[in-house]
Amino acid sequence: MAWDEWEQLKADAAGRQSTHMQLNQLDGGGGEGGASALPGKTGDLHVENADLAKIGGHAHTLYNQLWDKARVSIPSSDTAAGDLSGQGFALGSGLKHVSNRWDEQLKSLMDACAQISNHMQVTKKVHAGDDAYIQRQMSSIDALDAGFDERVGGPGEKNPVYEPKKK
Repeated sequence: MAWDEWEQLKADAAGRQSTHMQLNQLDGGGGEGGASALPGKTGDLHVENADLAKIGGHAHTLYNQLWDKARVSIPSSDTAAGDLSGQGFALGSGLKHVSNRWDEQLKSLMDACAQISNHMQVTKKVHAGDDAYIQRQMSSIDALDAGFDERVGGPGEKNPVYEPKKK
């Protein structure tokens, strides 16, 4: 591509972008922008501790089942791979490779289950702490704001210091 051609393409692209504007947002009125409502209309995300505990419990159960049932094939596969290799069969090394990959993938899946289980146990506690922190910060802003009341007159009256002098 020649330099002049590149410059022309850039100029064409800039011309197209400068004449059109697209806002990436959801139509709040339920029109063409999408069928889902804005968060203010649907409420905040709310999850009960029981829900989190249930998810964590299922992940822990899956972890235990993988530990008990999916690892059963590894020792027998490794033994068979050793026997086949000892007898001179190339299939032995292939079976050993499959056994190793199975073990790696199984460990990866079990780690993921453990992380999900552990995460669900602490999520509710962490978010409760975050909510308390935000509440403390917001209430301190209200207290600070109340200290900056510059009114010298009664409520609703303007401070005469800031009013222009009448002639």
